[in-house]
Amino acid sequence: MELKDKLISSFIAFEQRVDVNSELHNLRLDALKTFENQGFPTKKDEAWKYTSLNALLKNDFSVLPKSETAIDFKDVKKYFLNDVDTYKLVFVNGVFSSYLSSTTHDGIDVCLMSSALNKPKYKMIIDTYFNTAADKTDSLTALNTAFSLEGAYINIPKSKVVDKPIEIINFSTANSEQALFTQPRNLVIVGENAHVQIIERHQSLSDNTVLTNSVTEVFAHKRAIVDYYKLQNDNQTANLIDNTFIKQKQESVVSVHTFSFGGKLTRNNLNFSQDGERIDSTLKGITIIGDKQHVDHYTLVSHNQPNCESHQNYKGIYDGASEGVFNGKIYVDRLAQKTDAFQQNNNVLLTDKATVNSKPQLEIFADDVKCSHGCTIGQLDHDAMFYMQQRGIPKKEARALLMYAFTNEVLSSVKIPDLKEKVSKLIATKLGVEMGFEI
Repeated sequence: MELKDKLISSFIAFEQRVDVNSELHNLRLDALKTFENQGFPTKKDEAWKYTSLNALLKNDFSVLPKSETAIDFKDVKKYFLNDVDTYKLVFVNGVFSSYLSSTTHDGIDVCLMSSALNKPKYKMIIDTYFNTAADKTDSLTALNTAFSLEGAYINIPKSKVVDKPIEIINFSTANSEQALFTQPRNLVIVGENAHVQIIERHQSLSDNTVLTNSVTEVFAHKRAIVDYYKLQNDNQTANLIDNTFIKQKQESVVSVHTFSFGGKLTRNNLNFSQDGERIDSTLKGITIIGDKQHVDHYTLVSHNQPNCESHQNYKGIYDGASEGVFNGKIYVDRLAQKTDAFQQNNNVLLTDKATVNSKPQLEIFADDVKCSHGCTIGQLDHDAMFYMQQRGIPKKEARALLMYAFTNEVLSSVKIPDLKEKVSKLIATKLGVEMGFEI
């Protein structure tokens, strides 16, 4: 049975776990119809021109989460920020792990999506926010909505500065040879003048094939500040499709850093909607992959109101027969005068077999704007290499140092010191060990 048909048929079993009489379930049914009509995207779709799911979808996936699988903290300790206290929302194979988590309702809500979906006190919030930022026409987002059951629910009230970062970690493991398909759903609401820092990670703990189809909706109200970090350094049998939708209100500041170092196939769909004046949106990323890994960044920033800014800066280093894709679009509405939008994508190819497809786009309907975009694809700077070698730095070390410096422009803007150190070490490992260099 094809995966599409298996998912549609398994929806009947999924309905046994939810309230089929709720308004939310009507959303699920509509979303399932969207997925049934469209199916999985193919390379015939312009947005998926350089990324194929065909080989991945041939796996026999287990598509419904089973009961909680126990894992020991010592076995996953390295995936947390151990040197700083954090709130934690941990899921194993799509099921919440109370043992590994640290939630709270003390002034803020850091808890489960299932709690928010099912408890009456959250009904108004769910009706106002759930599935209102997500693209209802996108088949993979619709598939996630259809099976939405568990994930992170984060609600930061007005003027609240969260005292420590929040970690959302999705572990996948397996007790059989069957591949695993998970669909976490996250909802983040940040009130007026509130501030929060969030770190999201998906990590496979086995060699079984894993496909994660994740959807996150973030709502930043007036003058809210949101720092969101995505750390992707998974096993070579793990595949991630990450859909993030962010709606910003007046004078809010939202930044998303995406660090893509692992996994077999990774697709990051990042969508910003600026729905007020004097908004600041930042999108930054570092990709370092090798072998036959594939990472695709697909970004959209919609400037809908005047006097707003957006800044995109993505760096990529590609070794082996790896493949990189960057498709970034800036849309400026006719009302969005005085827009300042910048987009840059720089890539380094370390071998003749590595490839990058980069497509920066500007779609502008206003006449008083400052918008720019740029893209570079090349090899390491030979003059800089020669300069460093002339000063006694061996060739291998010189190459690694140049690549590390190449990523530093993005890394330097990480605002959580312990996370910056962790990512810095991961970059050093990628450059110094997996690529055969020492630094």
